[in-house]
Amino acid sequence: MIPDPTPQRAEVPDARLGAAMLATRLSFLAAGFVMACWAPLIPFAKAQVGADEGVFGLLLLCLGVGAILAMPLTGYLSARTGARPMILLGGFGLVAILPLLVLAPSVWALGLALALFGAALGTIDVAMNIHAAEVETRAARPMMSGFHAMWSVGGILGAGGLTALLSLGLSPLGAALLGSGLAGVAMILAAPRLLRRSGGAKPEFVRPRGVVLLLAILAAISFLVEGAVLDWGALLMVAQGLMEPTGAGIGYMLFSIAMTIARLTGDRVVAALGRKQVMITGGLIAMAGIALTLVPGVLWPALLGFALIGLGCANLVPVLFSLAAQSRDMAPGMAVAAVTTTGYAGILLGPALIGFAADATSLAIAFGALVVAMAAFPLAAARASRP
Repeated sequence: MIPDPTPQRAEVPDARLGAAMLATRLSFLAAGFVMACWAPLIPFAKAQVGADEGVFGLLLLCLGVGAILAMPLTGYLSARTGARPMILLGGFGLVAILPLLVLAPSVWALGLALALFGAALGTIDVAMNIHAAEVETRAARPMMSGFHAMWSVGGILGAGGLTALLSLGLSPLGAALLGSGLAGVAMILAAPRLLRRSGGAKPEFVRPRGVVLLLAILAAISFLVEGAVLDWGALLMVAQGLMEPTGAGIGYMLFSIAMTIARLTGDRVVAALGRKQVMITGGLIAMAGIALTLVPGVLWPALLGFALIGLGCANLVPVLFSLAAQSRDMAPGMAVAAVTTTGYAGILLGPALIGFAADATSLAIAFGALVVAMAAFPLAAARASRP
């Protein structure tokens, strides 16, 4: 049960609305930052508990399950009481749990920590998007792309910052504590500026249908690729013999930089090319990027590949959200909610499937299967973008 994320318009004083805009940006920034901090820490957490690819895939499934369980409850509570308390619960939850991911002494302890981390992530993800939708409605101008760009900025800072700290010799725990501290400051600054009462929609079950179902499946694929880069990108670099664990997070950093640049310019690109062409071109660029990451023994193709994946995927999900809002099969708000929920299932549950496939074959083969999945975008672009 999640609410229609399109709340009713309400008057908010300019100063209060400006503060709410800042708080929303800080929430997206903090969430993206902490999530990206996890990427460079993955090889250390995996080694700490001695997990192989199959077991680690199950551990990542714990993260996904925690998030998926938290999301509908967060939507329901946000509709009843407002998004603010759920944003704070999820944000400070991420801050508290990140260091536990590198302290976990066993597979079971890491699984529990990842489940809690996923629950916190799912909580803030749903709540801050509900809050962002209300801020955008009250401001009476498009703002969602800018909010999501802050998630990407957080990803750059988190992955890049922790990769640099680890390369300079800081311990994984020290890096995690510093990352948590910085995210905590952002959440403290956001807390008093968040709208005290947002949401207010009646909770309902959301099931995609018609073209919205196709859009939801495409969103899940795009988010799956993003999740694979986050959870397996560093491990792929190590497995391909390209980098040591301390520097392997650079792949996700390049992915995040390319995605951020593409999102900041995305509206102009869509206006110039049209949604159908953006889906075709973005899908093909991402496919080429994935293929380049699989070149063994040479670093530069992999680095270029991660950048191309970010460039190709950046505007796919925003386009899908726009198409969902214009669909005649469902009410706009419910269509966007359905696509969002299914998409996040892809980013959280999909990487676990990569682990199972890697255990049965190899990580390179499992990662390569994403090329086939991304082919759905150029193949389905005409149908998905049809008015």
